[in-house]
Amino acid sequence: MTIEVGQQLPEGKLTECVEFDPQSGCPLNPAPMDVQEMAKGKTIVLFTVPGAFTPLCSSQHLPGFIEHADAIKAAGADEIWCMAVNDAFVMAAWGREQKANGKVRMLADGSAEFSKALGLDRDLTNGGMGIRSFRSAMIVKDSKVTYLGVEGSGEFGKSKAETILAELQKN
Repeated sequence: MTIEVGQQLPEGKLTECVEFDPQSGCPLNPAPMDVQEMAKGKTIVLFTVPGAFTPLCSSQHLPGFIEHADAIKAAGADEIWCMAVNDAFVMAAWGREQKANGKVRMLADGSAEFSKALGLDRDLTNGGMGIRSFRSAMIVKDSKVTYLGVEGSGEFGKSKAETILAELQKN
């Protein structure tokens, strides 16, 4: 069952790399992060994408949150999280390529466990992508979901940065 507005985020772990090897440029030291602890007492914008380096995710979804990060934070978000069912090394490299550092935290859900706990997992095995997450975005205040926009196939509106900014400005 998909998480709903008014519900608490489920318990879970996501992984993040924030260090890079100075010689090879490869991400280093993936660290598991407790979602409940990370969200405690904060307003978080969490958006999920089907995959790092995929076309819409790389051309519009993540870049929109990077472009509007300052306005989203000025409207009340403490942090912006991008989550995908990829490993932490891929998420770190994608974030570096997109210049997300300091604007969007790039969090990996490598085995789709947190996506499943949210009810946002989707099986894209027939397309060669395995289990992934639906494209979505939510506003989470002190671990409680106050806005949720889940996109259907080919949709991009409820989870874009401009929509989240407008939702934050309502409150």
